[in-house]
Amino acid sequence: MKLTLQGIKDDKTAWEAAGIKLPEYDIQAVRENTKKAPQWVHFGAGNIFRGFIAGLADTLIGNGELSTGIVATDCFDGEIIDKIYEPYDMLTLSVGLRSDGNSEKKVTAGIASAIKADENHLKELMEIAAKESLQLISFTITEKGYACTDISGNVLSVIDADITAGPSAPTTAMGVVTAMLLARFKAGGFPIALVSMDNCSQNGQKLKEGVTFVAKKWQKRGFADEGFVDYISDEEKVSFPWSMIDKITPRPDSSIAEELRGLGIEAMDPVITGRHTYIAPFVNAEIPQYLVIEDSFPNGRPVLQNAGVYMTDRDTVNKAEKMKVMTCLNPLHTALAVLGCLLGYTKISDEMQDSDLKNLVYRLGDEGMPVVISPGIIKPEDFIREVLEERLPNPYLPDTPQRIATDTSQKLAIRFGETIRGYNNKGDVDKMQIVPFVIAAWLRYLTGVDDNGNEMQLSPDPMLDVVKSALDGIKLGDKERDMSGVNWILSKEELFGLNILETGNLGEKIKQYLDEMLEGPGAVRAALKKLLG
Repeated sequence: MKLTLQGIKDDKTAWEAAGIKLPEYDIQAVRENTKKAPQWVHFGAGNIFRGFIAGLADTLIGNGELSTGIVATDCFDGEIIDKIYEPYDMLTLSVGLRSDGNSEKKVTAGIASAIKADENHLKELMEIAAKESLQLISFTITEKGYACTDISGNVLSVIDADITAGPSAPTTAMGVVTAMLLARFKAGGFPIALVSMDNCSQNGQKLKEGVTFVAKKWQKRGFADEGFVDYISDEEKVSFPWSMIDKITPRPDSSIAEELRGLGIEAMDPVITGRHTYIAPFVNAEIPQYLVIEDSFPNGRPVLQNAGVYMTDRDTVNKAEKMKVMTCLNPLHTALAVLGCLLGYTKISDEMQDSDLKNLVYRLGDEGMPVVISPGIIKPEDFIREVLEERLPNPYLPDTPQRIATDTSQKLAIRFGETIRGYNNKGDVDKMQIVPFVIAAWLRYLTGVDDNGNEMQLSPDPMLDVVKSALDGIKLGDKERDMSGVNWILSKEELFGLNILETGNLGEKIKQYLDEMLEGPGAVRAALKKLLG
């Protein structure tokens, strides 16, 4: 059995006998329709896109409510398209993992084509952008994909290269999508929605700021006129809806590949690209999924609500996003990530069998709940109950603290800063116990030594070199510690959304916890037990 168009056609009976659902629509017709009148382009061809976003399109196509597929593109890692898209005819084998050990398997065909966003394929993207039929361009490129400047306000070198090269040769997502908008503007100024579906606060605003930054720089250099900047500034022409997304999608697990091979499916091995993307012909993910989008689409949109998407207003999106990332999931994930690495865990679900860590994340959820405002469409109490009782403990979901620890510096401001601010506004900040402990654990993690005193590898993070160097004077077991670097980190509003040293006694509490965790081997566990009583 081969995961190709011909393979699912020739061996349809075998696929179905293996319990794998196949598309029942005319895939080729959908792809022809997409060539003629594309409606949807997506930047970021990784696992969350293939396992969630593309699945939405597949559902709508299967229901007869969408006649085109998604055009996928990627600026960061074109090797994904070479190794995972093209050999498998753009098909995805989605494996939904239940906590009882069962799984839901289906082949999806919501992706109509895949285009590398490089110099050899930019023309194709520009031609698609110029078509009036295009309704939206969506993104899952991670929060750092929208950044144009560093923590000091300096223009990033890759963005500066795009600004210098102009719209004919961009290489970053912000450069390429701005060039696509310029092509669309020149073709008639057709309306369109640009939808960030990344897991970050006010993602639509971040996307708008990135595009506007590049557009204004190009205007100053004569690559675009003022009318173009006016075009992307007009929400009736170019909108930037906010969204909240939630679906735990770990790296592809080798045990899943082995299971699929046992069913008779060929060539299921995961690959690691040259840019360290972990990907496979299949996507393993949990069953629960949430997507809340601000309903602002000036050129129309697919009926996403019929695929389970909450279409609502910006205020509701903002509340849903804060509910999730401030309290009900993301802070718990970060706590398990840094402490899991320190304590030698390699699976999130195993951490939930550790009574100390389980107690910690339950109390972390309780600590954040007083500053949560319910979005109405989802009850925070129900959401966090599902997270704590079903999602995080799922032993069949192969998620790791090492994956979750990636880019932690980019996540702290919303995952903890907003909760700190909420407590501070109420005059209760000094009552916080769990949040400062987790921040201290992150600082302890940055020393690169686990709780047994052994060197450990730190997960990728764009700020890693900067924050790690600030802790050069901090050593496990030292009696005298230079906390000047810790003070510098805690003062950075760019990291936490506020200056922690100016927020009650929170800074001192964090440093006290950190001191306890640095006593020597076993000190992290001892500090955790002391905290929990």
